[in-house]
Amino acid sequence: MAREEREFRCGFVAVAGRPNVGKSTLLNTLMGRKVTIVSDKPQTTRTRITAVLNLDRAQVVFLDTPGVHRPRHLLGDRMVRGALATVQDADLVLFLVEPGPPGPGDRFVLERLGTVPVFLVINKVDRCARSRLLEVIDVWRGQRDFAEIVPVSAKTGENTDRLLDLVVRRLPTGPACYPREMVTDRPAEFLMAELVREQVLALTAQEVPHTVAVVVEENAARPDGTRYVRATVYTEKENQKAILVGHGGAMLKEVGTRARREMEAVFGHKFYLDLWVKVKDDWRNREALLEGFGYGRD
Repeated sequence: MAREEREFRCGFVAVAGRPNVGKSTLLNTLMGRKVTIVSDKPQTTRTRITAVLNLDRAQVVFLDTPGVHRPRHLLGDRMVRGALATVQDADLVLFLVEPGPPGPGDRFVLERLGTVPVFLVINKVDRCARSRLLEVIDVWRGQRDFAEIVPVSAKTGENTDRLLDLVVRRLPTGPACYPREMVTDRPAEFLMAELVREQVLALTAQEVPHTVAVVVEENAARPDGTRYVRATVYTEKENQKAILVGHGGAMLKEVGTRARREMEAVFGHKFYLDLWVKVKDDWRNREALLEGFGYGRD
């Protein structure tokens, strides 16, 4: 028994990179369940999310971070600062890139990773010819002394088992940091709100997705076993509100229908989802509103 305890491993693994490289998709794949929303639009993840994966011989504490980008408002500044601060707390960083040569943004992130061990994770290899992938790996080798270089497809799961095995081998030995029943540090209401925002991202275009925040105002069990959830979708302008509501309420109804289905799939019971839309002018630059919407200083 003592030998097994000595061999148990636990550590913090930050998932970092530029926007839209697949960080959240990879995290969900490694976790084997949905813990964070995904979208083809950049800057989907806005705050650090801790996800705890319990294995027979290890506990992997993943830290999903916002994509590092040039901020244009106070929210963006907090996102970038939070992402860069997170990697300093990690035992290992998974630095995600797409299968191409490094750009200025990639180098910006690399320069700020410090001395922490870094795995270069080349994602979306399902879209890349193998001969091209070898060329990409050769180019990246000159950027840093990576602890590992692992090509994966977060979407298909290709090579993610190998990645997880390599991660576990790198973790320090020691006891679990969190109870085994814990999956994430975020409350259920956080994920409910994010599942609504995920559908806004999927169904709207241009500036609307980036101006939206969602707050769950009420989450209550009903006698029939369903849960009543009332959520407010905030945006910055009246014309954006009109888009979100849609003609005759059609857009908001579609967002609600899709989000409710996702909630039921994630949480395993029936929901009644009541959505409202309100305008808060320039909320992304207003300190008090950022705090109120859950975008405080992580």
